[in-house]
Amino acid sequence: MKTWPLLLPSVAVLAIWAFVPLVLTLWYSFQNYNLQMPPAVFGGLINYEFLFTDSDLPLVVLNTLIMVFVPLIVTVVLGTAFAVIYDGPFPGQPIARILVITPFFVMPTVAALVWKNLFFHPVWGLFSWLQQSLGMQPIDWFSSHPMTAIIIIISWAWTPFATLILLTAMQSLDREQIEAARMDGAKSIARFYYVVLPHLYRPIAVLVMLETVFFLSTYAEIYVTTMGGPGSATTNIPFYIYSRALMGFDVGLASAAGVFAIIIANIVAFFFVRIMSEQI
Repeated sequence: MKTWPLLLPSVAVLAIWAFVPLVLTLWYSFQNYNLQMPPAVFGGLINYEFLFTDSDLPLVVLNTLIMVFVPLIVTVVLGTAFAVIYDGPFPGQPIARILVITPFFVMPTVAALVWKNLFFHPVWGLFSWLQQSLGMQPIDWFSSHPMTAIIIIISWAWTPFATLILLTAMQSLDREQIEAARMDGAKSIARFYYVVLPHLYRPIAVLVMLETVFFLSTYAEIYVTTMGGPGSATTNIPFYIYSRALMGFDVGLASAAGVFAIIIANIVAFFFVRIMSEQI
């Protein structure tokens, strides 16, 4: 019995779900369409010309790449460290595992609000209190170091996810390999580098791919904290699209930026796939 008739409804739904928004985005990217001045009029490449001559675009692309690569490095390094630590027995291990994973279940908007008002606030934030206790001048993080503040929020939210993936991989490691390396005189650093780390290559590759997808779409943390500012200092491609579509009402330009975002995402994904395939 042929199975394709049974699969056809699901495949059709997925195709509509994936291709209809893409086709509409492509169509609108060639339209001169402002929500304040309907209807849409064919504009050719005018939206792409405006996009690629926008002085903010290089900074927006740079911000997007920074918000992908820096949190990736931080979350993978911290996730690996936590996975190694929590894989071994110690007092209070079950509670510690729950606590380290908990931030991942906090919604991005809530996490950004907590960090903005309870930690980074220049008057009553925790960091401000610590700096004043040490006789230092409090820092307004979102004015002086906005990109650093957003990277900290993103890394805090996603380190638990990295820990969960890598801790699961650690628990599948054959303990006899570690014991054999210990009996051969390998120190802890050597055991990690030659036994544990090669075992984590594949999980790390999967983790990098998943987090790249999510980091490319970072939006809530920017909207809640800096609104892309000061100026365009923390504006990435998703927030750039939002600002052009729903703050500037320019659907055509926002659609062109969306097509550009798809191209950037595919380039980054291709880069990571090639790198990871060579490492595994």
